Amino acid sequence: MTELEKGPRGLRRGRGARERIVSASQQLFRDQGINCTGMDQLCAAAEVSKRTLYQHFAGKDELIAECLRRFDPEILPEVFDRTDRTPRERLLAVFEVHAPLCPFIAAAVEIPDPDHPARVYARDYKKAFAARLIDAAREAGAADPEQLGEQLALLLDGASARSRVLNTDTLATAAAIAAVLVDNAIPAAAGRGGVPSNA
Repeated sequence: MTELEKGPRGLRRGRGARERIVSASQQLFRDQGINCTGMDQLCAAAEVSKRTLYQHFAGKDELIAECLRRFDPEILPEVFDRTDRTPRERLLAVFEVHAPLCPFIAAAVEIPDPDHPARVYARDYKKAFAARLIDAAREAGAADPEQLGEQLALLLDGASARSRVLNTDTLATAAAIAAVLVDNAIPAAAGRGGVPSNA
């Protein structure tokens, strides 16, 4: 039996219970928020007892972190690992597929403790996401890939937060702004093939 097949206390888990718990948590956290979701409600939605839930997760904090870990563990491989797109296209594609409500931002807003496992994971994810953007900007031939990557990360996070506050889709506007940022940062020759003109 692998570690994934056991709960935190090493007890054998029920068939599918862990997955039901995570799935129900992801849905409830997204729909009503982390703080408004109680453990009794999670158990009811997942169709498990409290005892079963605590065999798989030591507490709500661990469950929140697990939900974030599962959201996008490879940092948008469907965008960044695509070899059929130019680096410029990959930079802009982020604005087409990213979730309108970023669960990492939502968790950071709801959880005040910066050392909470979910906050730590959210911070690490955001840094890794920006690093992926910086790598793509470098590959595209951006004059300052660090600056472009951080600008795009900030733009995407801002669009996500604004979408939530206004209950509307702002990603199309953000994508248009991103195209201007990318075109201004990448020389025309580099933007076409991802190779800087002076290379």
